[in-house]
Amino acid sequence: MNVEDVMTSREEVVTVEVPGTRDDALDYLQERQFSSVPAVKETDDGEQFRGIVSRSSLIKRPDEDQLALLAEEVASTTTGTPVSEVADLMLREGERRIPVLDADELDGIVTVTDIVRAIARGAVSEDVEVGSVEGEEVNCVYSDTPLPVAERQLAHAGVPYAVVLGEDGNMTGMLTEVDILDVARVVEGEEDIGESIANEDDEWAWEGIKAVGNTYMPTRNVEIPNGAVEAFMTADVVSVSSKRPVTEAAQLMIEHDIEQIPIVSGGQLSGIVQDVDLLEAIR
Repeated sequence: MNVEDVMTSREEVVTVEVPGTRDDALDYLQERQFSSVPAVKETDDGEQFRGIVSRSSLIKRPDEDQLALLAEEVASTTTGTPVSEVADLMLREGERRIPVLDADELDGIVTVTDIVRAIARGAVSEDVEVGSVEGEEVNCVYSDTPLPVAERQLAHAGVPYAVVLGEDGNMTGMLTEVDILDVARVVEGEEDIGESIANEDDEWAWEGIKAVGNTYMPTRNVEIPNGAVEAFMTADVVSVSSKRPVTEAAQLMIEHDIEQIPIVSGGQLSGIVQDVDLLEAIR
């Protein structure tokens, strides 16, 4: 099985065009709930691929507005490359979308979801169990945590999700980067004069703007609502047993349009399987 058998063709790939602004990419990512979007530029010699704009780069670089500077160089592949090699490349490089190129021209995109869809259709033996690829380290967040703090927690953990725990310590929902991006917006800071950034008595004081002396400097930030995580999480959580086939986990991800599934054993959370983990089964 080669890349051309599973990839999303150029005709089906929505792109953003350079020159452009971060809002062009933000609108696309919020509407489609994708993790990234290819950037292209029209030239006298035709369309040229210029990189990938990811949702993480939009959040990490709130002061940058130009797509040309937000687009990141990534590893690429070709139509004739075996899917197993691309899966290995994704895992090695930590990339979710690999552009399929013919010289500088974009032929299409092969994504983690494309490969998961192939697994769901039977590209991996039914004998391969979820437990053979699941991760034991689970990122969690308390349900009452303010969403901006939870976003920072995901960023520092380097994962796109958090299992939400209630007061009893049991799983009560899932929070993902997509949930956060859905309600995020870019805002301009305003000049103000003051003595402090946050009330020292605030339980969840969080620096939102930069201060120089006693003057608040204008900043440009991604504004995230300050409500509790439980107001933005997905409460109806899909789970799977570690003894189930990898193909079943892949089918659940495609059916519910999700990127990770908690592993539940005996009614207790025991691990997590992310869509990228499934790539281990096809390498």
